[in-house]
Amino acid sequence: MAKKSLMSVWTRSLQRSFGQAARSQMQAGAKALKQGLKAAQTAQMSKMAQAKRARAPAGPGDWLPGVALGVGGARQFRVFRPPDMVVGERLPLLVMLHGCGQTAGAFALSTRMNTLAARERCLLLYPEQDLLANPQGCWNWFATRSGKAQAEVALLMAAIDQVCLLYAADPQRVALAGMSAGASMAALLATRHPERFKAVMMHSGVPPGSANSGLSAMGAMNGRRKASPVMAGAMASGRPLLSLPPLLVIHGRQDGVVAPANAHAAVQLWAAAAGAQAGPPRSSQRGKRYAMTTTDFKVGARVVACLVEVDHLGHAWSGGAKSQAFSDPLGPDASRLLWRFVSQQFGT
Repeated sequence: MAKKSLMSVWTRSLQRSFGQAARSQMQAGAKALKQGLKAAQTAQMSKMAQAKRARAPAGPGDWLPGVALGVGGARQFRVFRPPDMVVGERLPLLVMLHGCGQTAGAFALSTRMNTLAARERCLLLYPEQDLLANPQGCWNWFATRSGKAQAEVALLMAAIDQVCLLYAADPQRVALAGMSAGASMAALLATRHPERFKAVMMHSGVPPGSANSGLSAMGAMNGRRKASPVMAGAMASGRPLLSLPPLLVIHGRQDGVVAPANAHAAVQLWAAAAGAQAGPPRSSQRGKRYAMTTTDFKVGARVVACLVEVDHLGHAWSGGAKSQAFSDPLGPDASRLLWRFVSQQFGT
């Protein structure tokens, strides 16, 4: 009898052990299944996001992919090529640098530059920041102390060289344009390689030499730090500042992200470098769009810098597509102003 009771106790204990093991295995299996489903869902969402980023904006012309490699890693880019290019044709190149929270495709949609470039016969290069390099998708224009900014400059120059080689861009007619962090990066490129560019446009950006770290960048964006010709000269690798390409600055007077004081600082930097004087400001308004005030800084008849201040405009591309973030359709058309400025420098 005792033997039978002992056997029963042992059996029940064994059953409990098997039951616990089975439950543990089932729980582990359920957890693994849940993790697998979550990973699959994440992968699917990532694939959908990549497909969305790669989708060509509507309209004529080609939307071509590319990758630039360098010590700073790799950066994807997109090239807009106008339709019906002929053999031997060399077109000017405009480099379009997006702002934080944007992609190459979103920037193209916001600015509508592809439509303009198709009509005016111009190639467009849209580099795209990697989220691993900056989680907000910002170009690291401020990170000069760590060397990250210089590494990104090298990557962008590699992308430009690649497009000039593969897509018949004219290396003698290259200009830069950017929004917000892209504007600040465009200005940094212009100071480090001034001989490579015919013009540069900053929309709602911070002038070079205003920051050297993430912390100082916040102060610069709020207008609490000033750039000096000496600082910009150091960033230009010892080249004379007189060689800086002509600058167009567009900035909203109601910008609450990048203080409008940065627009004045940028044109003053360019003007001081060349000994340019400010002309009388000109006010204008087209239809129901926001009014703007334009001030030219000249040496003789040559425009060194041009400042366009837009009433009521916040931190947004002036005259941009209504459906896009950081885009205000009520402002004067910044894309047209941009093309008018750079085409004068291209001689077209």
